[in-house]
Amino acid sequence: MSIITKQFSYLILTFLTLASGYAYLRYAYKVTDSTPFTQEIVLIVLGTISTVFITALLLNKQTAVEIEKEQNIKFLDLKTQTYERLLDLIENMVSENTISEVDVTKLQFVTHRLAIFASPAVLNEYTNFLELVSKISKDGTLSNDTEAVSKALGKLTILIRFDLLGENKNQKIYTIEQIQKMIRKNSDSSTHINVV
Repeated sequence: MSIITKQFSYLILTFLTLASGYAYLRYAYKVTDSTPFTQEIVLIVLGTISTVFITALLLNKQTAVEIEKEQNIKFLDLKTQTYERLLDLIENMVSENTISEVDVTKLQFVTHRLAIFASPAVLNEYTNFLELVSKISKDGTLSNDTEAVSKALGKLTILIRFDLLGENKNQKIYTIEQIQKMIRKNSDSSTHINVV
């Protein structure tokens, strides 16, 4: 039974209980005018039954909210793992400084995983990234194209960040260009580190 059906049935039961209780109470008042104790018992029973139904309705709503929250957490976790796999794959390609047909095929298959979890903006930018990688892969090396890959990856990671954090691109503190400059600056500074 769906949640809305349960809530509706609890509402109908509560209404029927209150209506029948009210009708019985009117009858009990007329019949037992001389014994107020009976009237008080009827009120207590009616109040208890109404409280039980209202509490059940609220607990049902709370359970539904908790289940939805748990599903959102699991979905975000799966989305994060998918993005991490994608970035690890790209990192391996860039660190080897070669792009083979197998690598391009792997990237194309990631599209199917992204289609399940990613926002449309991420999918669109990933398509642009794949087109760039397909062009670059013709010579099989990345040595001359690292700047283009870095720029395309920067755009993609910004949209991934927006997707994971649930941020709207129109409601951000930093512009996309500012974030790209920060990422590029971090990327450039890490390549100039001297290993001792």
